[in-house]
Amino acid sequence: MTITTNTVEPRVIATEAALAFLGEIRKDHPDILFHQSGGCCDGSSPMCYPASDYRVGETDVKLGEIGGVPFYISGSQYDVWKHTQLIIDVVPGRGGMFSLDNGRERRFLTRSRLFAGGEACALPIQAARPAE
Repeated sequence: MTITTNTVEPRVIATEAALAFLGEIRKDHPDILFHQSGGCCDGSSPMCYPASDYRVGETDVKLGEIGGVPFYISGSQYDVWKHTQLIIDVVPGRGGMFSLDNGRERRFLTRSRLFAGGEACALPIQAARPAE
């Protein structure tokens, strides 16, 4: 007998190293959020901010949470990356200028993988987009 289960893959996950680093940051800043940067000055890094210092935009999409921290991406960037799972990792280096990982000699890094054909993927938990 073959048992088939349909598992839904989350849109954003984190490595153990990223979760440990996130725990260190939360000791100093307990209420934080992530926003996937779309480029400009800090490249396309996952940026980590105090929740009270960052205003989530009307078109931002909540992909999920990592380590209990909400993770957002802009609506336009979501449209391009909607077929991928984001994997948040940590590597040596300096974080984005305004990101909480800056000055810690490690930084968050986004890796990704395409969802496989037929693989179910989680819909965003919250879309801040206006109803169409």
